[in-house]
Amino acid sequence: MALGKKHPNRLGIAGWLAGGRYGGERYLYTLHRLTGLGILLYFALHILVNLSRVFGRESWDSLMAIFESPAFKIGEFLVFAAFAYHAFNGIRLVLIELGLPFAVGRAEEPVYPYKSSLNVQRKLAVMVILAAALLVVVGGYDLFILGH
Repeated sequence: MALGKKHPNRLGIAGWLAGGRYGGERYLYTLHRLTGLGILLYFALHILVNLSRVFGRESWDSLMAIFESPAFKIGEFLVFAAFAYHAFNGIRLVLIELGLPFAVGRAEEPVYPYKSSLNVQRKLAVMVILAAALLVVVGGYDLFILGH
């Protein structure tokens, strides 16, 4: 038993992988933050690349030649995947913050574990993941198979 803890970690590694008492929503939160930072980084890079137009046509063309490589195509796909997840999860968070009954469940006595969270919000989270995954598959098909 660790110092300062009243209860031992009975779940072990499985509890750590499953999120312990936090559940999947904790992972959705972490992924939302990471995708937000990734999109912000892409946005900053996009501004810097467009800034190269100030230095003339040759500078722009040489930079665009670098971005035609397959590695950047994969990076472009990852940015699209991050955007798809971040957008759908953001809509989920707005619905929950608005307190809409279909998003948070009906009001009940706040006793842990919160049943509305388990029964309603988890279904909404699964729908978000499925919608984002579908959009990523369609976008990947368009990018890699059709070559747009």
